[in-house]
Formats: sequence, structure tokens, C-alpha cells
Amino acid sequence: MTVTTFDAKDASTPKIWWSNAFFFTGIHVAAVAGAYYLPPTSVAWQSLVLAFLVWQLADFGITIGYHRLYSHRAFRASFGVRLALALLGSAGFQGSIKWWCLRHRLHHRFTDDVVHDPYPATRGLLYSHVGWIFYKPMYRKLELVDKDDLESDPVVVFQHKYYVPLALSLGFGFPALMGMLWKDPVGSFIWGGLVSRLAIWHCTFLVNSLAHWDGLQPYSDENTSRGNLILALLTGGEGNHNFHAFPHDYRSGPSYIDWDPSKWIIAALHRLGLVNGLRRAREADMQEALEYMRSNAHPHHHHHHSGDSDDDLDLAEGLKPDWQDQVWGLQEAEAYKVTHPGCCLIVVDDCVVDATKYLGDHPGGSALLRRYSIRPATSTGENTSWRDATWAFRGGLNQHTRAARKQMREMRIARWKE
Repeated sequence: MTVTTFDAKDASTPKIWWSNAFFFTGIHVAAVAGAYYLPPTSVAWQSLVLAFLVWQLADFGITIGYHRLYSHRAFRASFGVRLALALLGSAGFQGSIKWWCLRHRLHHRFTDDVVHDPYPATRGLLYSHVGWIFYKPMYRKLELVDKDDLESDPVVVFQHKYYVPLALSLGFGFPALMGMLWKDPVGSFIWGGLVSRLAIWHCTFLVNSLAHWDGLQPYSDENTSRGNLILALLTGGEGNHNFHAFPHDYRSGPSYIDWDPSKWIIAALHRLGLVNGLRRAREADMQEALEYMRSNAHPHHHHHHSGDSDDDLDLAEGLKPDWQDQVWGLQEAEAYKVTHPGCCLIVVDDCVVDATKYLGDHPGGSALLRRYSIRPATSTGENTSWRDATWAFRGGLNQHTRAARKQMREMRIARWKE
């Protein structure tokens, strides 16, 4: 894979986010000072257990709630589960669900892009880990990221509105109150409120940094994401980051031996009937990705596959393009829609794609696909109610992976000619 070199001319210099910088730095100073004056041997053992539990529970609030449920819609959850995850995530001090998810969706759409990725690994390990926190965001394409699902969820709306008091009370107030039960409120505050905060932050940030710098790439080398067992142990199972080539999967790894407590908790909640709609990558797609990487593995060379044309991929896989025998215009598309009510037809690379079966699985949501669905012309004969989806599919809205492009090719039904 070709690593993009950052050029200062590619983006305006962002301004320092002083309030964020002071808070982030202040917590580090306070945690180190507190741990120095009250080392583990000087606090109640219950306070240390509390610190570990706060770290793990807030971590699951981020991995299960912020990441898999809300960012990638990998499953659906009951109101109670969503509320619990929102509260746990608030204790992680990483922003509200809405803000975190929009930023993460942007990261997935433009992974490694030095301008549009909020924390690109291509700008260096330190920047992708914590450097981005010190600058006011300049996300020029954030308005392109879908947010309707977030703004329609009452839990997300509530947490976003009251995020600051929720974070302060759950992250700092709760540990101190709990410590009063065993007469160690100060020790519980330092270890459960401050030190655990550093563990939550830096373990999460390792997914942005270490997971893009060291580890294995069994599924894709289209970007810098990698799999790392140590990372999985520190992040509640987010270590198999290269499997994120299938971002809609509720698992971080498909194997039973992949260390992923987050997926085990989701599976347990599913058995209890508290979550449903668990989404998984297609077995055929996973196996094809593994085989493709094995056949293209070179110790000192990486490929960037996003430039492969669909025709090249068709020929490589021996696919017979039967759909090319069909040439459609708006009249044929409308006739098809009459016999297939509710279908979603989009145009990509001068091809008609029936994306109906993919509406529920599309990482960007069904509304995004519907936005590009073919619609009849207006009464004046102009067709301004829908747009060709080629720009969006070819990097305008998302840097689609090879797996995503393969799925798109499977859904083509005709050539498009207006």
C-alpha cells in the first residue's frame, strides 16, 4: 500500500483547541500526581477494583455502544440497553454519541486521507493517537455524513444535550461516592476517576494509532488497519482491526478464538432478547478476501486495490457479465419498478444497480441509497429528483473497499443509457 505523505498545502493549519488541550493535559497531570501521593499500596483494595471496573465498563460503552451499535449499526438494541450504553460511554469522556459517531463515520469514509480523516495514521503515530485532540476540527466533508438515525434516537438526543453533566457526574462523582462505602473517597476518586480515565482514553486511542501501524493484514491492505492481539486485550476486543474491512459486522473477528469480549456480550444480550438484528459479513466475502490476500502476499510490497476497475475484477474472477446485454433508459427503469415495488435502483459507472436487498445492510443507511434512487422526470421533462451515484461511490462520499465494490458488481442488472 502506498502511504500518503502529508503536505501542509493540502489543508489549512487548524487552530489550537485550548479548552480541550487544558482539560486533556490537566487530567494527565492530576492522575500522575494523585497516583504518586496515593500509590496502590495506600488505597483500599476496593478502590483499585473500582478503577478496573470503571475502565472496563466505560470501554464497553465505547466499543459496544458508540462504535458497533451507533457508528456502524451492527445490531439493534432495546431502549434499556441503549440507555445503559450511553451512560457507560459518557463515563469514557470521549464526547457524546452523536459527535463521536459522526467523526468515526468520517474516518471510515476517508481512512488515511490526510485532509478528511479526523485522525489519519498517515500523519504519524503521535498525531493519530493524541495529536488530533489538540486542534479544533476542520471536517470539510462532515456534512456529507448521514446523521438522521442519530438525531431520531431519543437516547442519543438526551445524552448529547446533557453530555457534560453526565460525564462529570459518572466519570468523577460516581467513583468518589462509591469510595465512601469503604471510607476511601479520595483514593476511589484518584484511581477510579482519574487514573482509570487515562486507561480508557489511551486504550481507545490505540485503535487509531497502533492498530494502523503494527499487526497483521489478513483481509485487506487497502488502508493501514491491522490486527493486534495486545490491542484486543486492552480494548475489549477491538484488536482485530483489519477485519474492519467489513465494518457492519457486530464482531471484531469471526473466529471463536478471536479475543472479543464485546461480541460475546452482544451475543449474550441477543440470547436474552435485548438486542436483535445482528449483522455479519457474508462468509463468501470473508473467504474471498482471505484468499485474495494470500494470493497477493509479498513481503516487501503492498497493493492499493481501490484503483482496480470493475471490468478488471470481473475478468480476474471469470464472471460472465450477462447484465451487459440489457441497455436501459428511464423508461425501462420505470417499467422495472412497476414490477418490483419499493425497489431501489441506482446508477454507478453507467450501470443500473438494484440495491434493494442491500438497503438494510448498507453501512451508510438505507436513506443514503434512496437519495440516489432513480425517479421519473418532472412534468417539464427534466429529471432533477435523483443523482448519478458514481461520484458518491467512487470516493466522493466514501472510499469503498474491494469487498464493497464486489457487492456492487453483483447487483448490476443493466447498462445505463439516458
